[in-house]
Amino acid sequence: MTQHVIGQIVVQRIVESICVDFDALSFFPQTTPEDWVRHKTWMEPWALDPNSGKLVLVIQAFLVRTHRHTILVDTCVGNDKSRPMRPFWHMQKLNTFLPRLAAAGVAPEDVDYVMCTHLHSDHVGWNTQLRDGRWAPTFPNAKYIFSEVEWESFEELHRSKPQPQFADSVLPVMEAGQAQLVRNDFALDDEVWLEPTPGHTAGHVCIRLASQGAQAVITGDCIHSPVQCAEPGWVIRADVDPALASATRRGFLERYCDSEVTVCATHFPEPSFGRIVQRGQAFWFEYGRRD
Repeated sequence: MTQHVIGQIVVQRIVESICVDFDALSFFPQTTPEDWVRHKTWMEPWALDPNSGKLVLVIQAFLVRTHRHTILVDTCVGNDKSRPMRPFWHMQKLNTFLPRLAAAGVAPEDVDYVMCTHLHSDHVGWNTQLRDGRWAPTFPNAKYIFSEVEWESFEELHRSKPQPQFADSVLPVMEAGQAQLVRNDFALDDEVWLEPTPGHTAGHVCIRLASQGAQAVITGDCIHSPVQCAEPGWVIRADVDPALASATRRGFLERYCDSEVTVCATHFPEPSFGRIVQRGQAFWFEYGRRD
């Protein structure tokens, strides 16, 4: 189980699944087969499946343990969730997430905070689980931190076009009184805070970590694949504001390029920890060591 130490903070990956279901061309709808030629040699097979042409994406959460709190950042797809638009996630029954959290020494009742980078289905699924036929918060003692901007945008969207993940993985948390709506620059304390990174969704945030001079950032969906370091202008089909998402991503890469900030890349192939470095006119994700 891969982990990384940031000062006194321990960050650990809780992997739900390795997803090889998204076709690269449809995931990045503005690209052509010719665009991928220059990237296949370095992406295959670890980030791009050579047989199917599909991206290799990790569906995972980050377990963050500070000297004060036990925090989960994002909660993957979850079990028993109706996702007909994503057949590979529809009514999923994987015995992975909670057992791997337990293997890391954390029970659901031990989690103090759940911080969601945004409210898409593969980031909120284990917010809830079925109990006696009803959706109930998985982490009974946790406060769930949601961006107020993100909440309002999805609440409005849900009224006009029902969002299954909002209904089964977000609203039940609010109804249970465990949600905390915050500004996009909210700080839990001097070690954990939000960084606004809009574009993929209206209220998307990254999670910043700092301890004893060491720093890290958890990306959420600010960036999905290592290819976007080399091609920061490539936007995915799910970006609600493609131009803003592209500008935000380039700003993120420039901000952390050649710094000592550890990047915890939510969907990057494992081990998912690394640094952003300059490469020509673009960037590169340099993987870090395994702890």
